[in-house]
Amino acid sequence: MLRLEDLAELLAKNREAASAPVKEFSIGGKPFAFNSRPAIMGVVNLSPDSWYRESVCLTAEAAVRRARVLTAQGADVVDVGAESTLAHAARVGEPAQNSQLLPVIQELRAAHILVSVETYRAAVTRACLEAGANVLNLTGTEGGDELFRMVAAHEAAVILCYVQGKNVRDVGDFDLSGDPMEHMREHFSRRIEVAQRHGVEKILLDPGLGFYYRNLQDSAVRVRHQMKVFLNTFRLRTLGFPICHALPHAFEFFRDEVRCAEPFFAVLAALGKTDLFRTHEVPRIKAVLETMKVF
Repeated sequence: MLRLEDLAELLAKNREAASAPVKEFSIGGKPFAFNSRPAIMGVVNLSPDSWYRESVCLTAEAAVRRARVLTAQGADVVDVGAESTLAHAARVGEPAQNSQLLPVIQELRAAHILVSVETYRAAVTRACLEAGANVLNLTGTEGGDELFRMVAAHEAAVILCYVQGKNVRDVGDFDLSGDPMEHMREHFSRRIEVAQRHGVEKILLDPGLGFYYRNLQDSAVRVRHQMKVFLNTFRLRTLGFPICHALPHAFEFFRDEVRCAEPFFAVLAALGKTDLFRTHEVPRIKAVLETMKVF
């Protein structure tokens, strides 16, 4: 059970990190004051394999309509993806991804909605940035030099996801040995150096809690790991960049109330000083964050 004493001990051991500021910057002309106001990223899934049915849009018109609704509900950015990260989901080739993504990106940018694209493919990244995407949500670790040059050339932002593998669709067992935050610190330090070398200035760090590792199928093991990382997130802020979290679901615990899972995890993420909340449940997360500000 998570106890108040656990939170007190965590803070006592890492008090300096708790007050570490992170870099603030503008995305698509919109300033993000991460140190004083966390931001929200809404989700639009173009893949029919995505299990969160409320976010699935099978046409460009439906995707644009959902993105407009998410923005009205309080999303600062909308994240669009054409391939599910589920292990059993169909792979989607670059031409097919582009044919789905580009019309959505173009229409959303015409409506002045900030767009993030989730991909690990270079050709998809290039096409989407040229179409006006503001953020690359990078779910892979290969081809960094080329991808970072593209991001820099378009003055876009990049979300560096922690992935133990070549990409989110090519992972096995998660290494649970030792302190996960130290593994992440080493991983992000290397990738930040490469990104900055290629001129990328707008960087966010994502611990990758929503990815499907084989040995995290046991719900208790997975949720324990997720809760630990959420509460320890502030330790990564000493790297100097804001932290993005994709909020998970924990269907086994929430069952029929699964849409309440992301708001629950948002509380833990907020206590850990998360800066950008990626969620399928924008109004619920907005309410959580506004309520927590009252205290």
